[in-house]
Amino acid sequence: MNDAARNAYEQDLDQVPANYVPLSPLSMIARAAAVYPQRLAVVHGERRFSWMETFTRCRRLASALSKRGIGKGDTVAVIATNIPAFYEGLFGIPAAGAVINPINIRLDAEAIAFILDHGEAKVVLVDTEFAHVTRDALAMAKVKPLVIDIADVDAPCHDRIGVMEYEDFIAAGDADYPWVLPDNEWQSMALCYTSGTTGNPKGVVYHHRGAYLNAISCAMAWNMTHHPVYLWTLPMFHCCGWTFPWTIAALAGTNICLRRIAAKPIYDAIADHKVTHFCGAPIVLNFIIHARPEDKRPLPHTVEVMTAGAAPPAAILRSMEANGFHITHTYGLTEVYGPAVFNAPQDDWAALDEEAYAEKLIRQGVRYHVLEDLEVMDPETMQPVPRDGETLGEVMFKGNVVMRGYLKNKKATDEALAGGWFHSGDLAVMYPDGYIQIKDRSKDIIISGGENISSIEVEEVLYKHPDILEAAVVARPDDKWGETPCAFVTLKPTAGEVSAQQIIAYCREKLAHFKAPKTIVFCDLPKTATGKIQKFKLRKDAEAMGSP
Repeated sequence: MNDAARNAYEQDLDQVPANYVPLSPLSMIARAAAVYPQRLAVVHGERRFSWMETFTRCRRLASALSKRGIGKGDTVAVIATNIPAFYEGLFGIPAAGAVINPINIRLDAEAIAFILDHGEAKVVLVDTEFAHVTRDALAMAKVKPLVIDIADVDAPCHDRIGVMEYEDFIAAGDADYPWVLPDNEWQSMALCYTSGTTGNPKGVVYHHRGAYLNAISCAMAWNMTHHPVYLWTLPMFHCCGWTFPWTIAALAGTNICLRRIAAKPIYDAIADHKVTHFCGAPIVLNFIIHARPEDKRPLPHTVEVMTAGAAPPAAILRSMEANGFHITHTYGLTEVYGPAVFNAPQDDWAALDEEAYAEKLIRQGVRYHVLEDLEVMDPETMQPVPRDGETLGEVMFKGNVVMRGYLKNKKATDEALAGGWFHSGDLAVMYPDGYIQIKDRSKDIIISGGENISSIEVEEVLYKHPDILEAAVVARPDDKWGETPCAFVTLKPTAGEVSAQQIIAYCREKLAHFKAPKTIVFCDLPKTATGKIQKFKLRKDAEAMGSP
């Protein structure tokens, strides 16, 4: 083939508006409103909004922001629980060209002030429940954003710190505000901060293309069909609700808002609204399983549950499925838009016994449909580790659902994306069938007498103990061994007298003796707003104990 023929495909076949539109999840709500205008979109207490009403409210929000001079590159922060205004912000703020910055509602004033300053927030939408901490944060912050109160009827606090209330603010916006997609799908759309367990949190920047693709992939991985009824147990501030706000719009589903995450309101919502799907960390699954009998209600059907975070213990997965919930196990990080790996079940798993099946389910799994590559690699050589289910390496990601980078932190961005891969910091093994299983965060591996001990492996055993509700394992300094496992344990309310020595003996029966905890601490475990156990606090406690 000559050069002219080879290049024919590049002649007169141009990218024009008719054949190319930048990918953005903003298109998803526009379609939902056009195709299903009267279908129920959002439920919050007694309030009900159709998809057309929700779209109109988002357009009014975008217009109101634009009238205040907010546009491309400006940051609009949201401090709220799972309420309609937050859901609308995930569309209306980027529709104005701005970047939404969802802020963790459990943070203290100092941390919120840092985020407001670092992100240079121009506007802050504040649920009145969090007025006090926001007021304190604003007093510390250098930025002086426009503050809008969200006076939700169910909020326990109705203090006003803003210049006006949210409903008044959007009422001044144009209901016919042009709904325009960004010129460039690489344009920044969201700013989500990491947990910041060591030093200040890092601001992870999402683009429209990644948000669009991950929202689609969430539906595919979960085998979601049209019109799901989705319960908001997952905080919308966490990775923009794992991109599910946009997924539910794409499928014209119904969003059931939930201010308080507890077993009774979850069971009530499932029964009253016929909820089909919800997400949650393993700790959420735990309190659902152990709900009081009077808080439970019969399930109208099998309820699909997506869980991520720390590996759910096999015992929790078995209990959830026995109680009428079907679990999809996923894995991801803020830097990859939330979940980007899922446990895709194979046909032959159905023949496995209960124990073997549960052990398959706790593996994190395989890459999302839109993730280009997933590997477990030696971070020094950047070569894949053997697929033997034993050799540890670092989980690495590549593709369109990897963040743009960390805001104003080139050094951290370059390190995280070095060698053409996103370095997760999570240690895992790769099995022959291509499924990965997380063994620990690199900082959570316990090195005892030169031997690596996976804290997750020890936790798995602890969760199988009939009297243990929650468990977390960290390293404790040891003069002889360097480090030894220290287990922080919460017992079930029904537990009888259980001693530390009994738990240690139980672990020694199921683990190599050097892996068994040498220390047991009975306590309530500290957690983040998303239910993750805060191991950094436990590490400090264990370090303060010193050597046994």
